[in-house]
Amino acid sequence: MTVRILAVGKKHESWVSDGIERYAKRLRKPFEASWQLLPHSAREGNAARTEESERILAKLDRDAFVVLLDERGRNVDSPALARTLQGAFDSGRAATFVIGGAYGVDDRVRGRADFVWSLSKLVFPHQLVRLILAEQLYRSQEIAAGRPYHHV
Repeated sequence: MTVRILAVGKKHESWVSDGIERYAKRLRKPFEASWQLLPHSAREGNAARTEESERILAKLDRDAFVVLLDERGRNVDSPALARTLQGAFDSGRAATFVIGGAYGVDDRVRGRADFVWSLSKLVFPHQLVRLILAEQLYRSQEIAAGRPYHHV
């Protein structure tokens, strides 16, 4: 079982790839991550949101624990995120993280999410969100294992 990340957008920029690779090398199951990039819609606004949401929904496994990254979600600290993920793994569910496109996702994706997570009240570019997510997965792994990467 691994963590799956679905992200709408273009491939990782080189500085993002380098950072993601740095953390990916350190991840071990069940925190080991695989990335799937979904193309942006050629449309704009609600039409783009709807089309991209359909692509996301088509890729979600029925029994996956879905974490949607959304600025309107719950803001939690790293230990709480680690507990949330560990709870999903303990119940036998794989985790799928969703990073929507520039127009976000529609209510169908939000309704499918088991947890809607806000990284911050600040808004970040999608490329940076990917890197932050990779680091937080590594941090969650270390917290769950009781290792000293995360200092309280």
